[in-house]
Amino acid sequence: MACKIYVDGQEGTTGLRIHEYLSQRADLEILHIPQEQRKDVQVRQKYLNEADLVFLCLPDQAAREAVALIDNDRTRVVDASTAHRTVWTYGFPEMNPQQRALIRESKRVCVPGCHATGFMSLVYPLVKNGWVRSDADFSCQSLTGYSGGGKSLIQKFEQYASTEAGAPKPYALKLQHKHLPEMQAIPGLNYPPVFLPVVAGFYKGMAVSVPVMPQMTAKKLTAEDAVKFFQDYYANEPFVRVMPLGVEAEFADGFFDVEGCNDTNRVDIFVFGQADHLLLMARLDNLGKGASGAAIQNMNIMLGAEETIGLKA
Repeated sequence: MACKIYVDGQEGTTGLRIHEYLSQRADLEILHIPQEQRKDVQVRQKYLNEADLVFLCLPDQAAREAVALIDNDRTRVVDASTAHRTVWTYGFPEMNPQQRALIRESKRVCVPGCHATGFMSLVYPLVKNGWVRSDADFSCQSLTGYSGGGKSLIQKFEQYASTEAGAPKPYALKLQHKHLPEMQAIPGLNYPPVFLPVVAGFYKGMAVSVPVMPQMTAKKLTAEDAVKFFQDYYANEPFVRVMPLGVEAEFADGFFDVEGCNDTNRVDIFVFGQADHLLLMARLDNLGKGASGAAIQNMNIMLGAEETIGLKA
């Protein structure tokens, strides 16, 4: 019997993309709530409890309310909001050798934030394996396409004149971005990183950059060391690609392509710099591995299906 899947919040950017993934699957039964009943609490509760697995694509408070409506111990939940990211099983399977088993057995899994996914792919392995100190002063800049802001930001950018849309726009300047709690808690950092997200006039794509200075390291870390470490750490991961040192020589006109992972569920990891003065960079599709693709990957693991089904590396 096909697993029953329900998407609560199916009209949002992430929910719509999850539906696109699900529509290609013959092994799943998708529950569709009538448009006029989407805000009827009793009807939603019926769907939430009928499903074998629920995707929550909702604002934080609405996600908490949806979980409270589930009154059985069978329905499993994948939450794309920030509501549960530091308390539920963290849905980044590549994070460590134990994470897939935790996801597979869990009833409650949270999808990492898009910025946090890039940050985690770079920082978590280095901190947990003793290369970089957990009490180091981390900083991070993340350049993203405007689709990451959902429908309202998409509408705003698409109303801009081309010159207005194209100018990069730093935001969250009070240093209180909603991804910061998980960026500190999951890798076990003593302090939250100084995080600067920047949105620009392209639809999707993301490059997350983290500098690593000698004073941050617990032992000497050269660019060669970092590339070798990441290659070994992610050697068997279908959705992580570690690029060779010096790959920037192949960039068109010397410019980094932020959109190079678009329409995939892949993270590309780069190490730039000289000697022990490093810039780590993770590239991903903010709507793919940064949102809906990661949600589907977690679902596959939780249902015992092939992890890569329906996803492009």
